[in-house]
Amino acid sequence: MSAITILDTAPLGALIRYTDNSPKPPARFTKKLAAWERSNGIGRLVKKEPPRPYPTWIAPASFTLHEGNFSSDGVILVTIMRTHSADSALTFEVAEEPQPGQVRVLLDFGGCTELLHLAESVTAAELWIAKEGYRNARLEIVGSEDGDRAGGAELAA
Repeated sequence: MSAITILDTAPLGALIRYTDNSPKPPARFTKKLAAWERSNGIGRLVKKEPPRPYPTWIAPASFTLHEGNFSSDGVILVTIMRTHSADSALTFEVAEEPQPGQVRVLLDFGGCTELLHLAESVTAAELWIAKEGYRNARLEIVGSEDGDRAGGAELAA
């Protein structure tokens, strides 16, 4: 599927696999392998952004995938995020959607909604918010028919 299809249909929290459809090179070709890994991977959909107008051009719609964290002693040192535009030549597929009953911890920022965490329950989400200290986070239960929002700013510690 195309990047536009992901923007239109994939829910926040879905695992998205992307590829350039080229074969994986042998491990001994480290530079070729590193280049291949930049165009082939998987990540969790955390943000969708509409087209953004600038004085001289219009940036296309885009989405951001969280690909992982590098941590030491329980402290996240680097977060790997990758943004793909709607006109990307890569092929995308939804590898897994969030399960009904899971809870999205969301933050509205700059006119967009960003997924901060995907929890198994409301209790787990509230604990995560208290631990991480996001004061403006809101909760959204996956599978609620009308997108009911549970909680609000008062849930954070």
